Amino acid sequence: MDREAALLLGVDLGYRCGLAVFAAEGTLRSYRSQRFGGRQQIKRGADRVIAEAGPVEAVVVEGEAQLARWWSRAAERAGAEATVVTPETWRAALLHPIERRDGTTAKAAADRLARLAVRELGGPGVTSLRDDAAEAICIGLWGLVTLGWLPALPASLDPARRSARGTRGTRGTR
Repeated sequence: MDREAALLLGVDLGYRCGLAVFAAEGTLRSYRSQRFGGRQQIKRGADRVIAEAGPVEAVVVEGEAQLARWWSRAAERAGAEATVVTPETWRAALLHPIERRDGTTAKAAADRLARLAVRELGGPGVTSLRDDAAEAICIGLWGLVTLGWLPALPASLDPARRSARGTRGTRGTR
C-alpha cells in the first residue's frame, strides 16, 4: 500500500466505539462515535467500518479481548496491520502521572488531549466529543508514534512538554 495514501484507524472498543482516522503524516482526518446494538453487530460492523475509512494500513484497538480479536481479524482481511493496546499503555505514553491517577481523571485528560489534537492536527472542529471518540484519538496518536508513522508526538501534544494543567478538581466531573 502507498504510505502517502495510507490511513491509521484508532478504535476504542465497546457497544459504543470511538473511531479516529489519521493520515500517514499525522493529520487527523475524522473522528466519531459509533453505536453498535450488541456483540454480533460489533463483529459484523468491524469490516464495514474499516472499509468505509479508506485505504487503512493499520488499525490500533483498545478494549475487551474478544472484541479486539474480531477487529484484528477484520483488519487482517482488509490487508491492514492490527495492534491491540491496553489503556494503561497508551495513557502512560500520552498522559502525565497525575492525569492517570484514576479512570475519571484519565478520561477527562484524554478529552483535553483529544481536543488539543483536533486543533493541532487539522481535524474537523470539535462541537461535541464523546469520551470514546476522544480516547480513539489518543489511541490513534499512540499508534502513529509506536508504529513509526511519526518519529515523535508533535511538541504541543507531548506530555513532557505540555503541562498537566487543569487536572486538579476533575474528579467526579464526568
